[in-house]
Amino acid sequence: MSFPTVSEIVANSPAAAAGLAVGDELLSICGVVPSDVIEYQQLVDEADIDLTVRRGGLEWDVTIEKAPGAPLGLRLDSSIFDRVQTCDNHCEFCFIYQLPPGMRKSLYLKDDDYRLSFLYGNFTTLTRFTELDLARVVDEQLGPLYVSIHATDPEVRSAMLRNPRGATSLRWLRALLEHGIEVHGQVVLCPTVNGGPILERTFAEILISYPALASVGIVPLGLSRFNTEANLRVHTDAEAAAAVEATEQWQQIALARLGRRMFYASDELYLQAGIPIPAHDAYEDFAQHENGIGMARAFYDELDELEAGHRPEPVGVTGQYATVAAAPAEGYRAPRTAATPPGPPPAPAEAASEGELPTVIVTAPYGAQVIEPVRPRLERLAGGPLRVLAVENEFFGGNVAVSGLMVGTDLQAALRADSGPAARYLIPDVALSGDRFLDDGSVVDVAAAAKAPLLVVPTSVAGLVAGARR
Repeated sequence: MSFPTVSEIVANSPAAAAGLAVGDELLSICGVVPSDVIEYQQLVDEADIDLTVRRGGLEWDVTIEKAPGAPLGLRLDSSIFDRVQTCDNHCEFCFIYQLPPGMRKSLYLKDDDYRLSFLYGNFTTLTRFTELDLARVVDEQLGPLYVSIHATDPEVRSAMLRNPRGATSLRWLRALLEHGIEVHGQVVLCPTVNGGPILERTFAEILISYPALASVGIVPLGLSRFNTEANLRVHTDAEAAAAVEATEQWQQIALARLGRRMFYASDELYLQAGIPIPAHDAYEDFAQHENGIGMARAFYDELDELEAGHRPEPVGVTGQYATVAAAPAEGYRAPRTAATPPGPPPAPAEAASEGELPTVIVTAPYGAQVIEPVRPRLERLAGGPLRVLAVENEFFGGNVAVSGLMVGTDLQAALRADSGPAARYLIPDVALSGDRFLDDGSVVDVAAAAKAPLLVVPTSVAGLVAGARR
């Protein structure tokens, strides 16, 4: 077991006043060796904190006095201190198996840990869940959790997970719901595997057997050019349309039975099928926004609000501690960037002068599909011309077409090849972790390939408008 290690100290905090420093190991807190940041957070919420610290091989005890609930003022280097519960499934559709070699080690972390589900919204299959885990979740009310269902047919689910425990592990989902834990589910839809009649059965059995589920997202298989599974292929446009139609039909059934829609299809399915994005009310509380469900509608809603001169309300962040500076998210599904709060409504912009060069919005193909229809409205807010540059994902290939998976090499190639006019280029921050893209390319490298200044902006209407006005 490793010990939590300090990676950052907040100035003028209780931790700083006590003399703690970056690199210190916390051997115990109030006599307890915490196993994860959840337990750490509970321990340091107390008024007086007794720590055993190790620095450079030397150990000493320190007591930190502070108000109950006041932050200790430090950040740790990880969120799990004992051992991340790695995934022992071998799902043929797992995107981590479709990553090329040579990327950052953390991207290959394939977890199935309920604690990361609670902390950051990672999806777990519950195949490694135990009675001890259930007791802790219920005792500490560790919700919401996020569970990959994929199919309720035991044989289909175990075959998809390539794990015989997949046939029975949904019993833990029932137990969690019976104990009042908030759970959100997802179905990764794979053509010829769990669509069609199997998807219909999944809808029906979820509604009958798991009606307390807070939401269920229907998301399409993501397929990269590194896929080696001959059984997998991307959805056709007709299959995407059929999945949307089935989801909307079961939404209405759930609405009649439960008073809420429960089932939600991903934006990717709507965009591929060419079906208009549903209205705001169809997403209810946008519970699966970070799973790519309702992002386009939230973007349009923000545009409406800014045009009306209002300050938009941000969509909530997944994960109990996602906004607490305690420890970083880990693994491939960790958030690309921290949430950016919305700024004030843009002030009225001056009219564009004739011949003014456009600001270029650099985005992925799906992003371009969302932005292009409202580009004239964005131009009016920005007070100048805009151009959308859709960057194909050659790095991952397949059907990868979302902005969060754009990489530096593709962006450099696209900017070098861009022959259109440009006053500046805007890159969405959702593609970055710090200043690095998923392929470990840097913002500096991408900026060097551009013929005009490059800015990284929040992935929002307000971010685009503010970037265009600079």
